[in-house]
Parts: sequence; structure tokens; C-alpha cells
Amino acid sequence: MGVQFMSYSGNVFLVGPMGVGKTTIGRVLADSLGLDFFDSDREIEASTGADISWIFDVEGEGGFRTRETRMIEQLSNKKNIVLATGGGAIMSAENRERLKARGVVVYLQTPISQQVERTGRDKTRPLLQTPNPEQKIRELMEIRAPLYQDVADIVIDTYKRNPKAISQEICKRLKIELGVAQVE
Repeated sequence: MGVQFMSYSGNVFLVGPMGVGKTTIGRVLADSLGLDFFDSDREIEASTGADISWIFDVEGEGGFRTRETRMIEQLSNKKNIVLATGGGAIMSAENRERLKARGVVVYLQTPISQQVERTGRDKTRPLLQTPNPEQKIRELMEIRAPLYQDVADIVIDTYKRNPKAISQEICKRLKIELGVAQVE
């Protein structure tokens, strides 16, 4: 793990399933590191003036993924940022390559039970608008888990942990595993 990433650009990219807390953890982490924070889904909404659900309804998942790839291209080119990506961003080989090449990728891992608990009644997640959201989460994780693992420089278990503790562990791992001297 950490050895494969040689040049630290100041960027930390968070990947992981929906409901793991990428946005919340990302904000805390950015604050700890003194970096700017971006959430690719929020940036897509801001640039289109429409929410993710509406984009899915009108353009389908394919249309959304095209927008997501463009946004990740744009955001990952910035320096000294923490970026929370959407749960499916890693489905694109292009996104995985960009993230690996332009920053440290942190996979925030959590059990399916916590994902279900945190997303169960959330009507803003288009892929979960199904009679059996838990089954959908299981199907998504079967496909996505190996991709999250593959793209990750660092893997962090978030189960029943608060964002500050997770952020502190990420900072510590950045310093130890990647030899990032600037991280205190």
C-alpha cells in the first residue's frame, strides 16, 4: 500500500460507499490539514443548478456518470484539497486513474449494516429508490468493493467511529505510510 504513491500533491481523495460519511469526514479532515474541501456530488449540483436525483431522472445514470467524470477531472487537477467522491465514481477506470495519479486515495470502509442504517430512509439517493435498498447496497458493494480496494493507498474502517477519530487516523497514516512530512 503506501509505497505505490510516490509524490504527494497535497490532495486527499475519499472513496467509499454511500452512507460511509465521506462528506462529513472530508470536512473534518480538510479542517485538520488546512486544505480546501470539495464534494463532487455537491459541485455537480452547483454547476448544473439541479440535484443529483433530478439529473438521474432526466439523464439517467449514464448522463450523471459523464458529468461526474468531468467534475472529477476538474477537481482532481486542483492542489491541496480534500475531495469526497460519489460512491460510484470508482466505476470509471478514467476516474480511478486520475485519483491515483493526482493524490492519496483513502477508502472509507463500513459494513453493509451501517450503510443500510445511514441511507435507509434517504430519498435523495437515486440508486436506493427500490423496494429492497439493502439488497441493492449488497449488489453495489459486490461490484464496487474490489475497485475501492484497488484504487486505495490507505483503507480506514469507519464502523461506529466518529469523524474526528477517523480524520486523526487518516492524518497519522498519511504521515507514517506515505512519509508526508507536512502532515502534523
